[in-house]
Amino acid sequence: MFLYFKNPGDANPVGQINMRDARVEEVDHVSDSDSEDREGDGHSTELTIGIFPTHQGPTYLLMPSKQEKDSWMYHLTVVSGGGPNAGTQYEQLVQKLMETDGDPNCVLWRHPHLLHSKESIASPLTTLSSEAIQIEAIKLFKSCQLFISVALDSAGIDYHVVLAQNALQQCLDMPELQAELMCALVKQTSRHTQHKIGVQVNRTITKFKHSRQLLLCATQSLFACDSSSSSGNGGGGSSAGGMQRGSPTSLQVTPPPAPPLLDCKTNPPTFVFVQGWQLLALAVSLFIPRNNRLLWYLKLHLHRNADSKSECGKYAAYCQRALERTLQNGGREAKPSRMEVLSILLKNPYHHSLPHAIPVHMLNGAYQVISFDGSTTIEEFLSTLNQEIGSRDSAQSGFTLFSDDPIEKDLEHFIELQAKLCDVISKWETALREKGSGKFENTRVIQLTYKNRLYWRHSAKMETDRERLLLCYQVNQQVIHGRFPLNKELALELAALMAQIDFGEYNADKGRGSGGVAGSLHHLVLQALDKFYPYRYKDGLTPDQLRELQERLQEKWATLKGRSLLDCVRIYLTCTRKWPHFGASLFQAQLHSPLPWAGVELGTMLWLVVNEDSVTLLELASMQAIAKYPYSAIVTFGGCQDDFMLVVSAEEGA
Repeated sequence: MFLYFKNPGDANPVGQINMRDARVEEVDHVSDSDSEDREGDGHSTELTIGIFPTHQGPTYLLMPSKQEKDSWMYHLTVVSGGGPNAGTQYEQLVQKLMETDGDPNCVLWRHPHLLHSKESIASPLTTLSSEAIQIEAIKLFKSCQLFISVALDSAGIDYHVVLAQNALQQCLDMPELQAELMCALVKQTSRHTQHKIGVQVNRTITKFKHSRQLLLCATQSLFACDSSSSSGNGGGGSSAGGMQRGSPTSLQVTPPPAPPLLDCKTNPPTFVFVQGWQLLALAVSLFIPRNNRLLWYLKLHLHRNADSKSECGKYAAYCQRALERTLQNGGREAKPSRMEVLSILLKNPYHHSLPHAIPVHMLNGAYQVISFDGSTTIEEFLSTLNQEIGSRDSAQSGFTLFSDDPIEKDLEHFIELQAKLCDVISKWETALREKGSGKFENTRVIQLTYKNRLYWRHSAKMETDRERLLLCYQVNQQVIHGRFPLNKELALELAALMAQIDFGEYNADKGRGSGGVAGSLHHLVLQALDKFYPYRYKDGLTPDQLRELQERLQEKWATLKGRSLLDCVRIYLTCTRKWPHFGASLFQAQLHSPLPWAGVELGTMLWLVVNEDSVTLLELASMQAIAKYPYSAIVTFGGCQDDFMLVVSAEEGA
């Protein structure tokens, strides 16, 4: 029974809640008058526990700290445990272990139902809502057995990749199976071990603890094996620092030492346990059990097995970190990608806090390899990238990540900051596989590009050198594709500046008297012309005209001798920033409603320019402004059948 009082010293409670069989959950946020008052006072209402009794309305407890929330969650979950026959046998055993605070000396640890099984289960480990899902749960256990019982082979590793992906995708499609999978993997990574000299009882435990243990374990037989082995024999025991109690409030308390243990012949080969831990390492980055008892048991299982010596212990230690990250950032939307699965299977992630890595490409041809884990968001990934390359925060610089499209060659996608990078990679791989009718191109991987998406004029003075350099290359992309208004002379000047930035100085003296060097310099000029001069000004040129253009570019490039890279970047940006739409995004569009006041007819092709303060329509060829609409004049926008619709107020448009 849960009693609550108005004041700490009151003798009579204001009310009471029958906790037996009550549901206890952490809730994201409760919006009521009390919580709103607390928000007004500057208190956080994010840490909230909900109590949902069977025959009463819900009650919400607001917690001042995570530590206190964890403590309340643990004790409320224990007292709401239901009767002795509530839930499946597996859940009953977990509840009884929870009531002993996860004591390592409890005989329940030796119950065969909690330990590895070579045979399939006859019924689900967790309570499930329908017979159909129960059948799926048994199939899921068999899938886990297939994954762990066949030794990994690098030549045929796709067998394990597909098994892992299918099992985890099924759990994402059927959330009820998530706790079932976790319990199955905890069971299959729990080793059989036996005591050296029988069952021991530590005499430092109080009489109350003894009697409590005897009552809890009286109905259980004295099993020959125990799961609380030392982790040095393959990952089935306590951490190097000693077995610690399992409640959230006492994880740092060192209990009495467990009795001496020996490995049991019932255990399968070590690789079976290792592969079980590998699958668990993938799972904890995707989701966590919603049931508080099972989450507690999972945490305790990881804590009991984590060490820095054995292969299994290292995977358990990684699972601890991955679980905390999932609790922090939330679950995932998609199954792990092939890249993610291979990363976990082919190397133990214990040695790397961020076990995955991927290159990020810059517009200047450089790239930066950044590490991440299964819970890393794009925002976290960008923060690491910005620090390593010397760029400001994305909210200030406007630089962010884009991914290529697995099907369309020249299409790029902006990636939402709150998305998880592993989900982005997985969805990209799935789209590629669907394009190939189920076949997967192992040679193709997602390409991430770092470029500017939102340009803010007011922050130009605070730009870093790296940002300015990358802006030059991004503007150059607009120049060569005809998205920047400039004449041929200015185009040649800008091409020479970009050649100096990209290739360095043009040294004509080196080319004299040496055919090989001269040919190399000639090739550099051709490269510069191809990379930095607008395509539309090269089309249709005769060989003589093209040769003359090369010579003029060579002359202008040579005049920049002595100019540093930073000087050339400054000159390039000073020149291009004079255009009012510098840094804007341009989209070629066709007008579906005429603008008679501007003399623009239906079907006219034009540029739709999205700037920091307005949307502007430009003529296609001259790039002169037709109409400008500040955001205050835009009523709404979005898709309309197969078109993009922009609704503006005629009074404010210009």
